[in-house]
Amino acid sequence: MNLIIYTKSGCPWCRDVLDFLNEKKVAFEEREVRGNKEWFDEMITKSGQTKAPTLDFMGEILADTDRDAVEVWLKVKGVLE
Repeated sequence: MNLIIYTKSGCPWCRDVLDFLNEKKVAFEEREVRGNKEWFDEMITKSGQTKAPTLDFMGEILADTDRDAVEVWLKVKGVLE
């Protein structure tokens, strides 16, 4: 699976989504963007905005999201049952 989550340190929505992914044992790569300009620019290029959390699943983007929306999105993608 190729799931990337762009986060910002101190962001409660980011922490909530990370906790959810870990609870569901979903494999992902976290890219914290406040400390990495390259990843921040990458997130903007992919999503068209600067808000986190933003997810990239095999090129499909879910931007500025929350735990509930991530759960629905990953079910639609077949990642979760």
